[in-house]
Amino acid sequence: MITGGYQPFTLTDFPGMPAAVVFVQGCNLLCPYCHNGDLRPRGGPPPRGAPDTQEVLTHLKERRRQLGGVVLSGGEPTVCADLSDFITEIRCMGYRVKLDTNATRPAVLHSLIQAGLLDYVAADVKAPPDKYDRLTGAEVNVDEVRRSCHMIASSGLPHLFRTTWIPDLLDESDARRIEEMIPTGSPHRWQRFIRENAADPALRHQKGQASPGEM
Repeated sequence: MITGGYQPFTLTDFPGMPAAVVFVQGCNLLCPYCHNGDLRPRGGPPPRGAPDTQEVLTHLKERRRQLGGVVLSGGEPTVCADLSDFITEIRCMGYRVKLDTNATRPAVLHSLIQAGLLDYVAADVKAPPDKYDRLTGAEVNVDEVRRSCHMIASSGLPHLFRTTWIPDLLDESDARRIEEMIPTGSPHRWQRFIRENAADPALRHQKGQASPGEM
């Protein structure tokens, strides 16, 4: 696994506990609004200054008494063939693990849940079905996203579904259709679009608008 970044401490990314965040290099999507554009290339070098995997593991070993969890974010962690090995190693240190995922790889997600390797899952639901390819810059099987969502909701794990609100690309009708994709009873949060960090320069100059939850 290639680590594209590391945040040694956070109180906001893993509900209920202090944690570190490991940013995995590589993603299977090309979302134009992505704020971690440097992490999207797969197989290439990570951003300059990013610690390698062994450095991250060493730091986590040293911080076991100060931290309770590790968040795996990206990029998209599920594209990494050795993800389960990495999770197993950090769980052996006593950490709880939260996975941030784009929900496009349900087979990987299923294997991680069945193996008992996850303690929390946060999954993105990026768009209504007919806009998914546009919002992700890739061909996405929306049925696979739905499968992941229902798997997460029925897993018994604490979880959260999230959608980034991009005013130029989504409207109120889209918001209603996105909310219909969220499994009944599961929490869903609208995330504010950080325009200055967008991977697509054309999106960096739009004016922000309230998300559906704030309208």
